[in-house]
Amino acid sequence: MTHKEETHMEDFAAALESYTLETEPAPSEDNVFKGTVIKITATHVVVDIGFKSEGLVPIAEVTDAHGNIKFAPGQEIEVMVQRGENEEGSVLLSHERAERVRVWENIEKAYHSKEAVKGTVVERVKGGVSVDIGVKAFMPGSQVDVHPVRNLETLKGQEIEVRVIKLNKKRGNIVVSRKAILDEEIASKRGKTLEHLAEGAILTGTVKNLTDYGAFVDLGGIDGLLHITDMSWGRLTHPRDLVHVSDQIQVKVLKYDPEKLRVSLGFKQLTPDPWLDAAERYPIGARVKGRILSVTDYGAFVELEQGIEGLVHVSEMSWSKRMKHPSKLVNVGDEIECVVLNVNTTERRISLGLKQLESNPWERLHEKYPIGSTVEGRVRNLTDFGAFIEI
Repeated sequence: MTHKEETHMEDFAAALESYTLETEPAPSEDNVFKGTVIKITATHVVVDIGFKSEGLVPIAEVTDAHGNIKFAPGQEIEVMVQRGENEEGSVLLSHERAERVRVWENIEKAYHSKEAVKGTVVERVKGGVSVDIGVKAFMPGSQVDVHPVRNLETLKGQEIEVRVIKLNKKRGNIVVSRKAILDEEIASKRGKTLEHLAEGAILTGTVKNLTDYGAFVDLGGIDGLLHITDMSWGRLTHPRDLVHVSDQIQVKVLKYDPEKLRVSLGFKQLTPDPWLDAAERYPIGARVKGRILSVTDYGAFVELEQGIEGLVHVSEMSWSKRMKHPSKLVNVGDEIECVVLNVNTTERRISLGLKQLESNPWERLHEKYPIGSTVEGRVRNLTDFGAFIEI
């Protein structure tokens, strides 16, 4: 255990010792009486509990959220004596306090059997949150999730499953943990995942989060890294161009370190490398269509298909030697047609040409302008040794 983990456990232990919630001691089973409902008035339920005087339970204690009374004359009801007889000689009773006895019994049972109980987060308190599991329980902030939760206020009103990890019936205090259940779920998933985890295995996972360099994928209790270079045979500027958080995707295990539980994943490896037969699909001299991905000083990159890019060098764009910049002819996003000049599958390069779509004007020059012809043209440049004329 690291020093940081030891400090965390000490802080957690201290929190358990110092926690307090405004709770009452657990009521005793010895004080619970079973009675019979005699009649129901506008304000009370009249109960026979074998005393010389009748008992009265406030009507609000036996009315549900929809305003319906949960008992009828002749039915059995559990109650506790609230206090002695009133002025009319009736004994004041509480059904809610008797119900708390049953709640505590269930909580005590869950504590010893380590069963999960359902609860609702009530409010943020010092060091954590209070959770209603029939009675108020305390959940330290460190026990909310497997990862730290920055804003505990967001949990208010959520229904969750928790485990009772500490019980003080005399003081009426209970400590619960959601993290304990989540840890076991992760361990269970991890065990199943490890049965199938091996290099070359194809698994289904859920995208957990994205970074600039890739995506972390939950394989079931174990996270694997899908690096951006293993996402697509084509060019990606960011992982979000291909996947989003919560997406379910199939991935291939590229590397697996059992000791460190590190897993490297691939997505593009599920499909054949398009360069394997690129030479056959893009023969020299073939006319092909593509989309301009980027334009540089020395040419333009063209996407012919996902994973296959070619370069139209600036020298292959025009027969004219006076073209200033490739952006004068093409722009990013343009759909263009070009000619395959060369394919190098080893270096994954394809050379493309635009000017080859037109005939070479120098080849037709002797036909258009035979020797001895008189021609007119514009003087483009003057030098010490002559003048350049555009015809």
